Amino acid sequence: MSSDYIVIGKVGSTYGIKGWLKITSFAASLENILAYGSWYLTEGTGWKQIEVEDCREHGKGIVAKLAGFNNPEQARLLTGKLIAVKRSELPALEKHDYYWADLEGLTVINQHNEVLGKVIYLIATGSNDVLVVKGDKEHAIPYLPNDVIVSIDLDKKVMHVKWEEI
Repeated sequence: MSSDYIVIGKVGSTYGIKGWLKITSFAASLENILAYGSWYLTEGTGWKQIEVEDCREHGKGIVAKLAGFNNPEQARLLTGKLIAVKRSELPALEKHDYYWADLEGLTVINQHNEVLGKVIYLIATGSNDVLVVKGDKEHAIPYLPNDVIVSIDLDKKVMHVKWEEI
């Protein structure tokens, strides 16, 4: 899929009888996903734009009403689709800040110049994010800049870490 888009959530199950859907947000805070008037949903190997008619916090999550989906049967067709926005719509980041999508796929090399593998996904744990790196083995590496994370070079698609091969 194009790097012009950043995944910010995922469509969950239906909610109610008017086509609303539960939404899982991957954004740092729930409010961030509410800020966009249109989303892009996975469609084959690309993205399809869809207008958000209404979106709000509901309990500890989010529910949304998407244009053209007016009953549970129609809305159910969207369950499981990823939600993205155009990268150009996202706020600019400070130096040494990264979107998760930028870190996924980076080759991870430790202080002994051993390739540990590639970042396949990240996990938010509350105290710090965790990089899941898959190579010959799988590693869960805490995302701690200046402690565990030594450097990140997005152009070369490489991350250097202080981490022992186990």
